[in-house]
Amino acid sequence: MANHSSLPSQKYAASERQEYQKPQQNEEEIFYSVSRAAYLTVFKSSLDNITTKDQLQLVLQQTGRNPSNRVLNKYWTPRTKELNFDDFCAILKKEKPATKNELLKAFRKIDTNNKGYILHNDLYEILTTKGEKMSQEEVNSVFRLAEVNSNGKLDYNKIGRLVIGQNGILSTPAVSCIIRKVKAIGGIILTASHNPGGPNGDFGIKFNTSNGGPAPEAITDKIFQLSKTIEEYAICPDLKVDLATIGKQQFDLENKFKPFTVEIVDSVEAYGNMLRNIFDFSALKELLSGQNRLKIRIDAMHGVVGPYVKKILCEELGAPANSAVNCIPLEDFGGHHPDPNLTYASELVDTMKTGEHDFGAAFDGDGDRNMILGKNGFFVNPSDSVAGIAANIFSIPYFQQTGVRGFARSMPTSGALDRVAKATKIALYETPTGWKFFGNLMDANKLSLCGEESFGTGSDHIREKDGLWAVLAWLSIIATRKQSVEEILKDHWQKYGRNFFTRYDYEEVDAEGANTMMKDLEALMFDRSFIGQQLSAGDKVYTVEKADNFEYSDPVDGSISRNQGLRLIFADGSRIIFRLSGTGSAGATIRLYIDSYEKDLQKIYEDPQVMLAPLITIALKISKLQERTGRTAPTVIT
Repeated sequence: MANHSSLPSQKYAASERQEYQKPQQNEEEIFYSVSRAAYLTVFKSSLDNITTKDQLQLVLQQTGRNPSNRVLNKYWTPRTKELNFDDFCAILKKEKPATKNELLKAFRKIDTNNKGYILHNDLYEILTTKGEKMSQEEVNSVFRLAEVNSNGKLDYNKIGRLVIGQNGILSTPAVSCIIRKVKAIGGIILTASHNPGGPNGDFGIKFNTSNGGPAPEAITDKIFQLSKTIEEYAICPDLKVDLATIGKQQFDLENKFKPFTVEIVDSVEAYGNMLRNIFDFSALKELLSGQNRLKIRIDAMHGVVGPYVKKILCEELGAPANSAVNCIPLEDFGGHHPDPNLTYASELVDTMKTGEHDFGAAFDGDGDRNMILGKNGFFVNPSDSVAGIAANIFSIPYFQQTGVRGFARSMPTSGALDRVAKATKIALYETPTGWKFFGNLMDANKLSLCGEESFGTGSDHIREKDGLWAVLAWLSIIATRKQSVEEILKDHWQKYGRNFFTRYDYEEVDAEGANTMMKDLEALMFDRSFIGQQLSAGDKVYTVEKADNFEYSDPVDGSISRNQGLRLIFADGSRIIFRLSGTGSAGATIRLYIDSYEKDLQKIYEDPQVMLAPLITIALKISKLQERTGRTAPTVIT
């Protein structure tokens, strides 16, 4: 549909904008970060060299330059054989990109009648006769570009196209999917993520780049810097967009810009089409429907993923409608905390414990996190979940076609995935917490499957963690192996051993006390005498082998990420990890992680809290957590 509206805008001064105190990269660091990001859109590594003039032109274009032949010939002479990344950076410093204002000024000189567009015939005459002349074929190749060819004219004042999910709803995985599908320059996600929502809850703004993944720090830091230079902004309070009707709508703001398009899309259908090309929907439908069907219970927790669950699992794959609950998205998530764990998804846990269902899953508010449960409430911790998928990865047709390039986990995640990687001789990467680190590896074709202990699982089909994808992955394994969740995981432990793992979350603690605790703990761990010490609890004694603050060197772009979590590693491989974390808006969150490997088949079925009790005692003792925070128990135990 088309809706042409000429609407006034209101301007607001930004003189009272709030200044945020955040460590910033200096200009030189930002320049090299942005340069490296552009380089890696063309090459796999910044160590690769430019070997042709065409490559030089392409990589310069990725930085916003549009070099002419004269400029290219200045740097690529008959004697040039190759240019390295440093040469590329030197060129960037000399050849500044044209600004938007400069381009608009040039176009307006050509557009003498101020129509807001230039006919191709007029532009052709200029490009082939003025300045550094272009050939007819060169000009025609420019005109064939979709963003230039607008019914025979160049709309230089055109804002562009906004793609929005029907009724304003898009899951985070669907955003990543659609960004990649429509080749958007990026996407903005308004979300509380896995935190409480509503008027008194949390709210966040996420920006994903053109690869569909979270923006790296080099970009968000640049955005932050630019935000501090804003002197005024304009809004249109009377602009009305029909979010319910699928189709295109056009708007004109006081004729200052050419009409821009708002396209409302069925995100469930777009996302579903992607999943159909990943999984065997026929096998899944056979599993979920019929007399001997697998009985499932899916809790969308009143988050955004509800319509996706209903459409894909129930309507398409045949699960009964009552298999899915809490599927109506609510602004405040029904007054609940939409975090899929044993504490906040306790309603699902209790239902599964009745034994009426074979498989259960819950999702967070924006649909990227998931929790997997088996019959009788058998809990699959996220570390075991990604390891289990890795061990059975060819149950998913997508990987039969693409092969497996590598596995990755965040540093706090247990080493269960490492065991599978070692046995299958597949590369394993350990990254800081944050999906953007996985995306870098995926873009370099180094990674196929990854996961985080914070209930995030995904693959290289998009650049975000994907809750519904993880559920379909587990259902595919069940369909292939004809076993229950519990049987599959216990077989896994018998083959690979078991990493006992737990995470204690202390939410909304006093930030000053939390920071003091971490500072004092770091001083203790970095004392030279600490290495080799024996720490005991009950009859268990652990010898300190390593203590550090995790640092990551990205194998793709060479960037260094420091201070990613305090690690205490013992001689037997057991780990205690402390991190300050939290996307919430109140106080700080202390996360304590315990990971310990056990290969004794007589012990692998024990309760993790019992097996890890000595390490938990040691962690609480050396950190003085109770003393620093006043907390006698964690808010959440995973």
